[in-house]
Amino acid sequence: MIYRKKAIKKEGFMTTEQRRENILNYFRENNDPVSANVLAATFHVSRQIIVGDVAILRAAGHDIAATPRGYLLLDQAEEGIRRQIVSLHTAEQIEEELNICVDYGCEVLDVIIDHPVYGQLSGRLQIRSRYDVMQFMKKVKEEQAHSLSELTDGVHMHTLICPDERAYEQAVQKLEQAGILFRE
Repeated sequence: MIYRKKAIKKEGFMTTEQRRENILNYFRENNDPVSANVLAATFHVSRQIIVGDVAILRAAGHDIAATPRGYLLLDQAEEGIRRQIVSLHTAEQIEEELNICVDYGCEVLDVIIDHPVYGQLSGRLQIRSRYDVMQFMKKVKEEQAHSLSELTDGVHMHTLICPDERAYEQAVQKLEQAGILFRE
């Protein structure tokens, strides 16, 4: 067995541990989400091997999020201010809501609902640009997916990272004008 590992290493292949370290380095060097399929092609293994590697890396304490566009390492420091908004809108207004946020430089980290049975449920979004919004909406349409907010009659929260307080306030003002913010 030891001879086999040495032979594999001599031929240019990497061990499991080396591949996992390289996956972490890939995440650290790329701030954008990356799919399991891309990682599988990069490291010449199956998608399922990558899924397992990511699970082991998570168990080892690395904060790796699964977003609609792929995996993302969250260990990296965020720039800007973190705020939450509470929204109430229809499924048809999702794209408008997300575009307003990114137009003011805010990243939409997640969507959160308070479900009456399951408690707080959330999904990672990591949407930073109109391109990300377009890709997200395309995936929703292709998968015929329902939004989490449909479980709570449209009420949901988003965590935003905005460049500064002014950008956050402008986004909130525009969301309010669009009738998207929840107001009692």
